This record gives sequence, C-alpha cells and structure tokens, in this order.
Amino acid sequence: MKKFAKKNLLTITGMIVGAIAGYLYWKFVGCHSGSCAITSNPVNSTLYGSVMGGLLFSMLKKSKAKIQDNIQEQIKW
Repeated sequence: MKKFAKKNLLTITGMIVGAIAGYLYWKFVGCHSGSCAITSNPVNSTLYGSVMGGLLFSMLKKSKAKIQDNIQEQIKW
C-alpha cells in the first residue's frame, strides 16, 4: 500500500485538491435551481472535482522512460 501511495502521490494530491475545489465551487458558485447536473449537488461537484484534479495532476508526472532518456542525454554531454 505504501509503495502504491508513493508511486501515485501526485495523482492522489490532485484528487484531494480537486475534491476541495469542487466542494468550494458548489458552496460559493453552484447552481441553486437544481437544473445543473454537476453543480446542483455537493457530492457530484466534489467527485467531479476529484476526477479532474487527479487527471490534471497526473499529467505533470514524468514517465520512467522520459527520465531515463534525460539521464542518457546528460551522460552523453
């Protein structure tokens, strides 16, 4: 479990940040009429924010292949 958490720390952090942002969006901006599918319910808004935050932060993670290529390029110099 610790190995999984360490490997995916950036994605997990993004999910937590996104969940908080989704909840705050519902709290201060959300749709009060109930006609909006995502922002009318705090659970939906929080889950959507969590997914979007996880996806956004996971884009920032470098793959091992890219890191190894960078190391090889630096060794050549």
